[in-house]
Amino acid sequence: MISQTISRDPLHIVILAAGAGKRMRSNWPKVLQPLAGRPLLAYVIDRARALAPASIRIVHGPAGVQLCAAFPEPDLIWCEQPEPHGTGDAVRAGIADLPAAARVLVLYGDTPLTPATDLESMLAAGADLAVLSAELDDAAGYGRIVRDDRGRFRAIVEERDADAEIRAIREVNTGVMTAAAGDFHRWLAALTRDNAQGEYLLTDCIALAGGEGKQVIALPSSAPLDCLGANDRAELARLERRLQQHRRTAALAAGVTLIDPERVEIRGRLEAGRDVVIDCGVILEGEVRLGDEVSLGAGVIVRDSTLAAGTAVEPYSVLDGVQTTGPCRIGPFARLRPGTVLAAGSRVGNFVETKKARLGEGSKAGHLSYLGDAEIGPGVNIGAGTITCNYDGRNKHPTAIGAGAFIGSNSALVAPVAIGADSLVGAGSVITEDVPAGSLALGRGRQVNRPRRQNDKKTKQKGA
Repeated sequence: MISQTISRDPLHIVILAAGAGKRMRSNWPKVLQPLAGRPLLAYVIDRARALAPASIRIVHGPAGVQLCAAFPEPDLIWCEQPEPHGTGDAVRAGIADLPAAARVLVLYGDTPLTPATDLESMLAAGADLAVLSAELDDAAGYGRIVRDDRGRFRAIVEERDADAEIRAIREVNTGVMTAAAGDFHRWLAALTRDNAQGEYLLTDCIALAGGEGKQVIALPSSAPLDCLGANDRAELARLERRLQQHRRTAALAAGVTLIDPERVEIRGRLEAGRDVVIDCGVILEGEVRLGDEVSLGAGVIVRDSTLAAGTAVEPYSVLDGVQTTGPCRIGPFARLRPGTVLAAGSRVGNFVETKKARLGEGSKAGHLSYLGDAEIGPGVNIGAGTITCNYDGRNKHPTAIGAGAFIGSNSALVAPVAIGADSLVGAGSVITEDVPAGSLALGRGRQVNRPRRQNDKKTKQKGA
């Protein structure tokens, strides 16, 4: 929560997202580039919403249609910057209709990891103008924070405008800034393009505020590396590593065992119980919930799934939209697609694929099967090579298998079809009609054995 010392004036957050991101060499705007499976801009919007502002304003350029389509939420206000004339011009577009008393916080759509505590500290500081700074070992490319001999903040000098002495400074401007809307209106109207970039620079507001005797501060970040943005693929990869480091650290702190943390990717939100064990090469995407004592083997991919306590996933299995309701065993090399629900004691083995399939308690599909649009009762055995033929070329159809049924190997169940409880389907059968409970069903061609002809034997002997 934000400190109570923050100004009571309404907070309005402006996110600058008009950059084309040419160095990404992409058909998509820079702020839509993916970080751990989500657009960069999504993280900045989350940060903004956490501050409970009166409005969130996103300044965009020609890519506005793409951005609006990616973020259709009604709480976002879209402001166009027709021409790319610099950060000062972008902020001017974002706050044009704000009253003078409003408090404005400027964020950047390509800087997703800025610590929330830093933003809260800036707002709580009570200065007329506050910027967020970062101390970097390599400050190349960033505007430098210039302080006087008493450490008071005096100016931001862009690198292209800096001499050697200023370039040696390691404290840099992150771009994050807050001030009253009325002050911004006045300062932005006074900006000129008399600089190496030929742009209206937001940082020039510092000197204008100082000239008016305003209180101006530069607040050092608590996590400088989290304040960096991404202008190209290399910097985007650096952000990915940083975010993964944070998420792995959080998982370890919550008690999750990561066999080798550097080889686990958490690309979504993870909720985990006690004594969860995750092996090397595991990738978690979307919303993943793991109950107590769940284990994920090497190379497992889990996406938008909930696994109940005691579930064991063996190596190189892929789970997407899966729910287990009790302890069960999956894999290795299993593929479980959306709509799969496994009850306690069920088993889906190697090279089995499921889609919209429900397996009851103790049911097993050991290997080499496809189960789609299937409702499978408890205690069912699915033999190797069994498939539910659920698609007729136009529509999907269901297969129902009753409790205790035994499906022999290499069977094809042509949906829609129902297999009654305690029934037996002979191996190699093609089942096209419902099977009553307690029945034996055979649906295969009759075997014919004939003696080999003498000429056939001689031909084989010569070939040998």
